[in-house]
Amino acid sequence: MSITQLRNIGPKSAAWLRQVGLRSEEDLRAAGAVDAFMRIKRAGFRPSLNLLYSLEGALRGCQWQDVPEARRQEMVAQVEEAAAALPPPRGRPAAAPVTTTQGSEEGDSAPTFDFLDSPGGHDD
Repeated sequence: MSITQLRNIGPKSAAWLRQVGLRSEEDLRAAGAVDAFMRIKRAGFRPSLNLLYSLEGALRGCQWQDVPEARRQEMVAQVEEAAAALPPPRGRPAAAPVTTTQGSEEGDSAPTFDFLDSPGGHDD
């Protein structure tokens, strides 16, 4: 069965699933709701938890609202664990503590910068 024919899967969700290689009900079953959701997140899309519940509902053959609360909590915990293991986004450095250098004059709390070592940073 095509992804677009599954209950709870609208056009946008189906497009996301296709873009991560999940094109049929069999593909979705093999991946499972949590893995499918994480593939979509890793692809750079920003799905809400409703998509996670919709995927589970599609696999169970029920409306997403009918997915039991215990199962929802279990899936959310799995998503949080998987998300914590993701590498930082490409092109952006990993978050690190922010430090500043304080001014040398008393009462001067603005950060100071030394541009003398940078190319074009001084005139001779």
